[in-house]
Amino acid sequence: MNNKFDALKDDDSGDHDQNEENSTQKDGEKEKTERDKNQSSSKRKAVVPGPAEHPLQYNYTFWYSRRTPGRPTSSQSYEQNIKQIGTFASVEQFWRFYSHMLRPRDLTGHSDFHLFKEGIKPMWEDDANKNGGKWIIRLRKGLASRCWENLILAMLGEQFMVGEEICGAVVSVRFQEDIISIWNKTASDQATTARIRDTLRRVLNLPPNTIMEYKTHTDSIKMPGRLGPQRLLFQNLWKPRLNVP
Repeated sequence: MNNKFDALKDDDSGDHDQNEENSTQKDGEKEKTERDKNQSSSKRKAVVPGPAEHPLQYNYTFWYSRRTPGRPTSSQSYEQNIKQIGTFASVEQFWRFYSHMLRPRDLTGHSDFHLFKEGIKPMWEDDANKNGGKWIIRLRKGLASRCWENLILAMLGEQFMVGEEICGAVVSVRFQEDIISIWNKTASDQATTARIRDTLRRVLNLPPNTIMEYKTHTDSIKMPGRLGPQRLLFQNLWKPRLNVP
């Protein structure tokens, strides 16, 4: 599986020519390659169910991310860190991806799997997410794999019954605990968030005393774990005075 993720990384390899003319020529070729790549990407065929496959109501995309713990990141560096695994449109295509992916129990460090509707990035700042929020459940070690599978199957099977409100789900593997969350579009819609909460309890078979936290993405952006552009700039400007290494 590590090879699968390595294959998703950008290829930054390339020789640097000492001859200025050759360097300019290579720059031109690189620009042409980038243009061709962009045109190819724009012409990429839409993911559709295959013959005799069972279509899902929405297409979904798997993502993977990993970061160094305790290090604040900007939204730009976070976006560069998330890797798209693939998009599927049917039940059969989902299982082809899922059967080859690691389970949360096999991930190490600060790692995350994201499953979001196609076209929605797993970022607070995405247009579909910016006015929304997420239900958060913290799990003791050993429960994440089962809960993650039950959650995404319920999401793909449209068990939440809240129209287009669901954006996606995340499982976050940490050192002392694991966290699962489900994201929705409208944080201010209390009836919808309550229905999501109740369905989440049911599909995960959670005990009545399980602590569930709802957090808006606006509040998440204010948290110190990830810095917006202005806060990141402020931190960098004040580093010398605060003697922050």
